[in-house]
Amino acid sequence: MAPEGQTKKQFVLLAETFQTLGDPSRLRIVWALSVKELCVGEIATLLAMSQPAVSHHLRMLRTLRLVKVRRDGRTTFYSLDDEHIERLLHEGAKHVEDLLV
Repeated sequence: MAPEGQTKKQFVLLAETFQTLGDPSRLRIVWALSVKELCVGEIATLLAMSQPAVSHHLRMLRTLRLVKVRRDGRTTFYSLDDEHIERLLHEGAKHVEDLLV
């Protein structure tokens, strides 16, 4: 039985969000974007990943509206879509820290 007030679609979207964040590369990208807005090249350099790989992961993150895009001329900048993503990320990090104690 689903918790009161929650729809099946909400649980599906939540599962997709956690599944998307379950990939270490995407999680590292989201973590970097929780610090500041970055372009693909900056993310690739910071995380020692190829630009095509970063672009692929960003497309997935954009699809679920975990990140958003801002264009400045020919440069595309990425940031977290909203404060919920950052809170989710940091709560998960706290949980992991507690497990390691």
